[in-house]
Amino acid sequence: MDYACHTPDHTSRRTLLKAVGLSGISWLTPLAQLLARESEAQGRADPAKSVILLWLDGGPSQLDTFDPHPGTKIGGETRAIDTARKGVQLAEGLEKTAELMQDISLIRSVTSKEGDHERAAYNMKTGYRPNPSVVHPSMGAILCHQLTDSAVEVPRHVSILANNRAGRGGALGTRYDAFRIGDPASRIPDVTPQVNDARMQQRLEDLSVIDRQFARGRRPDLEQNRTLHQATIQRAIQMMHSDQLKAFDVNDAPASERKAYGNTAFGRGCLAALRLIETGVRCVEVTLGGFDTHVNNHEVHMEKKKILDSAFSALIKDLKARDILRSTIVLCGGEFGRTPKMNPAEGRDHWPHGFSVAIAGGTFVGGQVIGATDPEGVKKEPRDKVRVQDIHATVLNALGIDPETEYMTSAGRPILLSDGRLIKGLMPI
Repeated sequence: MDYACHTPDHTSRRTLLKAVGLSGISWLTPLAQLLARESEAQGRADPAKSVILLWLDGGPSQLDTFDPHPGTKIGGETRAIDTARKGVQLAEGLEKTAELMQDISLIRSVTSKEGDHERAAYNMKTGYRPNPSVVHPSMGAILCHQLTDSAVEVPRHVSILANNRAGRGGALGTRYDAFRIGDPASRIPDVTPQVNDARMQQRLEDLSVIDRQFARGRRPDLEQNRTLHQATIQRAIQMMHSDQLKAFDVNDAPASERKAYGNTAFGRGCLAALRLIETGVRCVEVTLGGFDTHVNNHEVHMEKKKILDSAFSALIKDLKARDILRSTIVLCGGEFGRTPKMNPAEGRDHWPHGFSVAIAGGTFVGGQVIGATDPEGVKKEPRDKVRVQDIHATVLNALGIDPETEYMTSAGRPILLSDGRLIKGLMPI
């Protein structure tokens, strides 16, 4: 197969300046620097604005999804299918997604040092390995922190069908935690007053009396800077009265649209993600669980792919049809992959040494394949490996956020948004 493999590369003006030192660029006059920056800005496309993360919880098998090796010892029962990108194949069961391969790129050489579900999920969602001294923010939290938008009246970081691994604000604060909801077919709880408007207003006035009593004798900045109590109440009230809440309700979408995503909670979650992104929400993660296939790997993956294929393909199609794929980055993957070797229970165990993530949208070049795993399953090290933090750095860069931006933890510790390198093969030349 003719794979378009590329090596990750870390390239930025800031990195260059650090490398050569200020004395090394003394020849560059202020006017030349200005012209260089203007030229760079003109050559750079507008950054993406939002991210949709399709989270395949449990660790999907790369061999049964985005990196099949049919006819080999490690390939198992899964056959491969051709895609719209010549020379690139997907596993059977992803036929609808295969038709859109020119819009989707595959990173088949993702590596991690975490093989435990909890730690690996943390690693994938934050770009950092767990550290007892700090809780790193997830990508969605970083996006909301760096790119503000006062016009959005609903939470800008949303997790649909969330479990206990939903994206967190971490060191940036709990205000950036993902707003968690279940199946979008159900109404969002606690956003509709249970009493009439007059009674509701009276309750808010009574609450303000209690708040004033609580604040007596305390520092004026205590509540605002530490508890954010009043700000939280005001945001909740604004959300309860906002027309933007309709974006969560997929029941009013056309029947044909709902059918395209599949009659599943995950499909409805992907449709809700589309609607929320159109509203101005910055990051939506939608979870499809059940990929921890230590037993009956092939059968479980075939069932899960039916759900994933319809929803993933419909989402890409609709983002493209509505001309917002360019401003939206879609990531699809889980916390790690599965072992090349089948276990005695016809399952595959945890494998962080070379797995796959699909990516689409933004300025990323579609139809690319980054890296390759060993078809014999002997070599742990994939070709042109990509670290988890490299994905984070590349996505942040595509969002117009400098990955090398520092933020301070509550303990006064400076931390980079990402310490990864840019994946050169995904970016336009």
